[in-house]
Amino acid sequence: MPYIVAGGNGLERLEDEIKTLAENGATAIELGIPFSDPVADGPIIQKAALEAFKHNVTFQKIIEKLQVIHSPVPIVLMGYANSFFHYGLEKLLVDLEKTDVKGLIIPDVPYEHRELILPKLAQTDIALIQLVTLTSTKERMQKLVEVGEGFIYAVTVNGTTGIGQTYRDSLNEHLAFITQMSSIPVLAGFGVSTREQVQRFNEFCDGTIVGSKLVASLAEEGVEATGRLVAELTGKNE
Repeated sequence: MPYIVAGGNGLERLEDEIKTLAENGATAIELGIPFSDPVADGPIIQKAALEAFKHNVTFQKIIEKLQVIHSPVPIVLMGYANSFFHYGLEKLLVDLEKTDVKGLIIPDVPYEHRELILPKLAQTDIALIQLVTLTSTKERMQKLVEVGEGFIYAVTVNGTTGIGQTYRDSLNEHLAFITQMSSIPVLAGFGVSTREQVQRFNEFCDGTIVGSKLVASLAEEGVEATGRLVAELTGKNE
């Protein structure tokens, strides 16, 4: 599942980016909402968010764009609580009815505060995705998995997103443990940037999320080259 920043290269390119990612093997797309203080994101994604602001991209404009384009695969919106609450959850869910958005990731809304959001999603087909981190206890992992919808986001490092992460030796066991507990797919993310990493994590969970590598490629190499990169990461051309 690729992660890209909505409007990082201008909203006029978003439809082409989504279609190209899907055509080259993406089974869903995580679409980041630009934010001024993205506490979970590293410098590449932070830079893309700033570029989006230079293009006058807003959450409202992103939703308006999603209302008029079609994605071949489900879209998962990733953003911070401030963005969602400022937009208004009730209004957002109404506005999303005619889009391909099927999930929300809000990393700064912890398990204990999920009731701020879950009741509003009850009458929709939109899932609230739970994140499981390396610092989560086994008891907490169990709670997160039990309430999980859509898929479980297994965070692979302590810290922010970015290329060149060093993974701990026990990560394979950690991913396998979560996958064994979960009745829904488990996807590993943060720092994944090579075909070898994708293959490694796919042995222990159901899929991987690649973000910073693709965000940088879209900005520096363009849409077609990024499509080829996704095909390489997924093994679509093998």
